[in-house]
Amino acid sequence: MGSLPKFLPITVIDSTAPVPAEAHSHHHDAAEQGPRSLGQPAPCRLFVDETAISEADIAREMQHHRAMRPEQSRAEAARALVVRELLRLEAQRLGLQAPEGNRVSDEEVLIQQLLEDAIEDRVPTDEDCRRYFEQNPERFRSPDRVRLRHILLAAAADDVAGRFAARTEGERLVGLLKESPHLFADFALRHSRCPSSSEGGDLGWLQRGQTTPEFDRQVFRLREGLAGFPVESRWGYHVVCVDAREEGQPQPFEAVLPQLRDYLELQVRQREVQAYLLQLQERYPVRGLDEIEADADIG
Repeated sequence: MGSLPKFLPITVIDSTAPVPAEAHSHHHDAAEQGPRSLGQPAPCRLFVDETAISEADIAREMQHHRAMRPEQSRAEAARALVVRELLRLEAQRLGLQAPEGNRVSDEEVLIQQLLEDAIEDRVPTDEDCRRYFEQNPERFRSPDRVRLRHILLAAAADDVAGRFAARTEGERLVGLLKESPHLFADFALRHSRCPSSSEGGDLGWLQRGQTTPEFDRQVFRLREGLAGFPVESRWGYHVVCVDAREEGQPQPFEAVLPQLRDYLELQVRQREVQAYLLQLQERYPVRGLDEIEADADIG
């Protein structure tokens, strides 16, 4: 029996956006699906009870599940289709009917109705929120910030010679700026390929996560002043000067309470949905999902 994912694609379950009709074609048998490539029906290795979910169904769903590797995208799409089919079968068993005049598909309406009936809304108390707040103080700090100026020496990620030249030029400019730091704005205007060049390379205050990950990781480790080496990113090499740093400060409980309550409510709902889907899987066995997830893990 295939197992459901530890973290479910809840956005698929709770989305109010209509699901493309073709994503539901697994509700019909292969004879109704029409001709496939070379005149053969798409193979089916994934089943929820007696319902087959074909590779064509999974391929169509993959466009909604971007991932670094196609095997990961395929696994996420397969999970989403399995979850949807479990809920569809249960709604069918209970005889739920979609009200008339809906703008979204009947199936989506039935899934929403099923979840509303099966999952009790639980709003965490202030005591629950305070307990979580006190147990996780590091989560409730204002973000770290740095004020930066930079000179971007652009080079494409796949241009080996260009990147070597950009790094060499960056090292040269760092050496010059150590002797004459007042020339930074002039060098930015003359050499930088960033729009900030006209502002002396000033990027203003940046919080973690506002720039590309590789640049972000490096600049938040720098001390104030001119960096002694060019900082590499996907865009090329950067001559960087940190003008100021601000460490994040603890936030009071009252300031974070609304967001904290929403977060805990979502966590509780996800756990209850997970438990409910595991119950459904006992009624509607899933076959083939383990193999698809194993392919994603191996890739």
